[in-house]
Amino acid sequence: MEANFENLPEDEKLKAENDFLKMKMMLENGAHFGDMQGGNNSLDPAIENIFLRNVMAFEEKFAGERKVIKLFDKIGRPAQFEPVSKISANDFEIVWKELDDYLQMKNICLTALSPKVTAQELYRFTVEELFNEEMDDFDIDGFTTNFTYDEFYPDVEYENTNAAVDDCIKAILCKEPIGWMTHFKSYNLVLNNHVQLSEDEFKAKINSFKQAYDDINNIEVAVTAFNVQGNCCTVKGNYSCAAVVDKDTVQLSGDWEVAFERDTDLNYWNINNVQIAGINF
Repeated sequence: MEANFENLPEDEKLKAENDFLKMKMMLENGAHFGDMQGGNNSLDPAIENIFLRNVMAFEEKFAGERKVIKLFDKIGRPAQFEPVSKISANDFEIVWKELDDYLQMKNICLTALSPKVTAQELYRFTVEELFNEEMDDFDIDGFTTNFTYDEFYPDVEYENTNAAVDDCIKAILCKEPIGWMTHFKSYNLVLNNHVQLSEDEFKAKINSFKQAYDDINNIEVAVTAFNVQGNCCTVKGNYSCAAVVDKDTVQLSGDWEVAFERDTDLNYWNINNVQIAGINF
């Protein structure tokens, strides 16, 4: 497919070219862009054009045989980063920043979600493990290869506590209907005294509770305990919130507990039991 938009004004030319590139990607690679008429597209045409061209360049790179390379080779086999055993404990903040800056200069990004991960551990992980990881061998302006430390060494306490608070208790207490239940099992769920619930039944009970109030605000959720034993995990805490009915405000508060079970095949933790005192679902 080819197109010529030279006779159009600059803005119109960019928009026409963007639509052409989208159509080309839809026909050749099955891409989907929603409304081709751009009714809700507030993205600047010049920025969108750069994005589309980068995506096409990326796809062209992978149209042929995929090439992989060790990260250490990709970044030029640097010799300035010494083994952990040769670095003083007080120097890891400095050497990790130097290594991190070097990686970013080479379009490599390593992040850690858990706050427990130290600069020393990030440095050790990079020079002893990440350097040996294989990655796709390509160079495209604006593209970065990203690694997350937690994918290699998950912090169960950090991840399950966040899931219990943000994706479960706060999601239940807020006024907005609960939707996609990312961290939940899809069957045999327990909610207070309701057992063997399907995902739809669980959501229906939660949303029925929400609909009883005009608004729910001043939500506060705290964690008081965490425990993991084998494939079972529990997070406990307390909550308080203000539920509004007409002009009256009802204070809700109590303890909560969220239980997880681990999917041993996928090594993924799923919520299977939620107990919230003070609420009648």
